[in-house]
Amino acid sequence: MSRSVIREATKADAGAIVMLVQALAAYEKEPASSVKLTEADILRDGFNEPKRFEALIAELDGAPVGFALYFHNYSTWEGRAGIYIEDLFVLESARGHGLGRQLITAIAAIAHARNCPRVDLNVLDWNPTRDFYHRLDITHMKDERQSWLPYRMRRPAIAALAAQADPSWFKV
Repeated sequence: MSRSVIREATKADAGAIVMLVQALAAYEKEPASSVKLTEADILRDGFNEPKRFEALIAELDGAPVGFALYFHNYSTWEGRAGIYIEDLFVLESARGHGLGRQLITAIAAIAHARNCPRVDLNVLDWNPTRDFYHRLDITHMKDERQSWLPYRMRRPAIAALAAQADPSWFKV
């Protein structure tokens, strides 16, 4: 019988996290070149101050086979920080052992302990794990009253708008 463990990521996991992000990109049918993430990025942003993210590692028989990378967001309506799951992924070869459920359960426990009123994530419309999330009462936010659509600003647009900002308005 296989032994599974969910644990906090450590600095030693930087390479495994990069490998898992690359595997996630392949699963999402993205070219390998789309992943710019390096071990140095993981070490800088996950294990130094200010900490930009936290991560959990899923192990099966001692080998890292999955991860969840998350960080705090903030709800002005709730007046509280929540958790946003950037990525939750388990290698195909390790699926069927309950690791995805264990990862999301661990994040729910963290959110509960930190008094976070919600956990947010995005899921591709074709991803079969949507059924898994529905079974856990993680709901798609679209309803009759409102339809939230994800939007993203990328580097060229960020640079163009940033060039228009008055630097006296903010501190970096």
